[in-house]
Amino acid sequence: MASHIVGYPRMGPKRELKFALESFWDKKSSAEDLQKVACDLRASIWKQMADAGIKYIPSNTFSYYDQVLDATALLGAVPPRYGWSGGEIGFDTYFSMARGNASLPAMEMTKWFDTNYHFIVPELGPDVNFCYASHKAVDEYKEAKALGVDTVPVLVGPVSYLILSKPAKGVDKSFSLLSLLPKVLAVYKEVVDDLKAAGASWIQFDEPTLVTDLDSQQLQAFTAAYSDLASTLSGLNVLVETYFADIPAEAFKTLTSLGCVTAFGFDLIRGTKTLDLIKGGFPSGKYLFAGVVDGRNIWANDLAASLNTLNALEGIVGKDKLVVSTSCSLLHTAVDLVNETKLDNEIKSWLAFAAQKIVEVNALANAMCGKKDEAFFSSNASALASRKSSPRVTNEGVQKAAAALKGSDHRRATNVSTRLDAQQRKLNLPVLPTTTIGSFPQTVELRRVRREYKANKISEEEYVKSITEEIRKVVVLQEELDIDVMVHGEPERNDMVEYFGEQLSGFAFTVNGWVQSYGSRCVKPPIIYGDVSRPKPMTVFWSSTAQGMTKRPMKGMLTGPVTILNWSFVRNDQPRSETCYQIALAIKDEVEDLEKAAITVIQIDEAALREGLPLRKSEQAHYLDWAVHSFRITNVGVQDTTQIHTHMCYSNFNDIIHSIIDMDADVITIENSRSDEKLLSVFREGVKYGAGIGPGVYDIHSPRIPSNEEMAERINKMLAVLETHILWVNPDCGLKTRKYTEVKPALENMVAATKLIRNHLGK
Repeated sequence: MASHIVGYPRMGPKRELKFALESFWDKKSSAEDLQKVACDLRASIWKQMADAGIKYIPSNTFSYYDQVLDATALLGAVPPRYGWSGGEIGFDTYFSMARGNASLPAMEMTKWFDTNYHFIVPELGPDVNFCYASHKAVDEYKEAKALGVDTVPVLVGPVSYLILSKPAKGVDKSFSLLSLLPKVLAVYKEVVDDLKAAGASWIQFDEPTLVTDLDSQQLQAFTAAYSDLASTLSGLNVLVETYFADIPAEAFKTLTSLGCVTAFGFDLIRGTKTLDLIKGGFPSGKYLFAGVVDGRNIWANDLAASLNTLNALEGIVGKDKLVVSTSCSLLHTAVDLVNETKLDNEIKSWLAFAAQKIVEVNALANAMCGKKDEAFFSSNASALASRKSSPRVTNEGVQKAAAALKGSDHRRATNVSTRLDAQQRKLNLPVLPTTTIGSFPQTVELRRVRREYKANKISEEEYVKSITEEIRKVVVLQEELDIDVMVHGEPERNDMVEYFGEQLSGFAFTVNGWVQSYGSRCVKPPIIYGDVSRPKPMTVFWSSTAQGMTKRPMKGMLTGPVTILNWSFVRNDQPRSETCYQIALAIKDEVEDLEKAAITVIQIDEAALREGLPLRKSEQAHYLDWAVHSFRITNVGVQDTTQIHTHMCYSNFNDIIHSIIDMDADVITIENSRSDEKLLSVFREGVKYGAGIGPGVYDIHSPRIPSNEEMAERINKMLAVLETHILWVNPDCGLKTRKYTEVKPALENMVAATKLIRNHLGK
């Protein structure tokens, strides 16, 4: 029986690509240097899979930014503002689309389905001249072949590409993006012809939108697309891969009816109901790529259970047509457990990172062929038993406290309007108050201090002195800039989730468990292995220190329970909602301690609330119910005069706006500028929002510094749909990824724009 990997992490075991990208962007290295790092990483990935015995090894899953942007480059769908004049798309155009440049904003970035990975949203319209403008897919296939590895080239499927796109600025919102399918397919045919000429025998199209709620027109587009491609694909084995959820019955029927498709890939971890569809009727003679190894979490596979699933599937499709696979790309998990030298052996035995998942996939394939590695399976069973019985997983007191939450919806005693009045009397803020989201630039020196403290190279006293001085600089800067509600800049935190997880029980941490979020941005998700509680205050000292440096309000900065959950590798032995309630109780303790320490503005970030939303509408209400409830638990006990903020970023919030209102925060700051102010449309359509709200006035993920006139224009657009007394002015997100040379002038312009509008309002 054969084995297959949907995709693999790109950054490298120690973030080699991240550092190469940032060196290139900073003009410290050449394009050739960057390409050399990328080439070496690809070679090592292909060799690793080949050595492990994987038969169907993917190529073209490597990317310098993201795979959807790669598809945009392949199709030559470059927005006119970037001045591309044809030919092979180079780094200048590619990275301008991804990051913007000194004079042009980047394209919109949003979450990849319900993951913490992001993609660059294609901007399309009737006038786009699609053309074959990037030969990356063919070049990488040839590159692997030269190394002796025959790969399966992977392309973002043409229909999913169009469904994930948006009408370009100036194009009517009712424009049918699927009407562009014939033009897109013309380019795909050229790519397929090139791949066939290069010797490819398989090709993989990723069509993950098939697991979402599609209408009949969208489903018909799949039939039309693959019928049109059929003659070009003749002679190739064609795999259509889906992932992240169950595939709906109608989509399953549409997919498995595609005559030119040889194989179908399904996520059988998050899509357990898909098994029933397969059992109910799978097309004879077709391959089933069974995603039984989890590509999105880091727990060791239950090999015995997976073997049972595979045996059942073998009876349906036949041994020669069943392929063992991952549930999705391993992009969403950490790279290699071998690099974790500080995890204790018990927890380490419970885990499998990408490299270990490759071994699991091959072990299952071998077992199905009668070559079962009894020692490997026995070790796996022992690790699962150890995890199930370990006393460190369970805390009876925490479980009881979480269970007791179910009798109340945990709402504050008074409505938001009453609270805002009480808060204004205490805070005395100007109209259009300015603030930032939390973090300030993380300098090389600051990272050195944290690194040396963790390595015990400097004392706690030296560490506190250094961090306090950094806070003082941030406070002084904000006072010079005349920011109304201040932040301490979070110099003590490398990552907003990791920082809290390190201080909560039930969490474990890695040294090199990095996962790509977008571009060069990597995160190191904590591992939630047991019941969660807060042994002691986590942020009170630093918030109090910062507040003592200024008379202006200083925000206490916390990460909310839903975001901690969604940005961690979460235990899979109890419902996610139970774990979230436990985290909510821990954050509630912290909120109340901050209030006792005279912190009058407390921000509880829920940047990832939308991210965890199930892909199918029928499952969304249940998630939103417990997620919003978890947020309210955190601040139900504070006084009316304590102002609760929250923050959200880089997702489509319009479809959950009523749940956002139901969170009952006093102020929400929310990404707006990079998505072409899409958020404001919900207010134009009549949704009434009575709490404070700060739609971002500039995109912090781009090095570009917008002018005060540009930001003033954005504020005026907001005032056209929002009441003056509830509007706040702030960037889209935190500033940690930027440099002070970018941050200072951008904030200067933001404050200048705000004062300009205040003057106009005063007149």
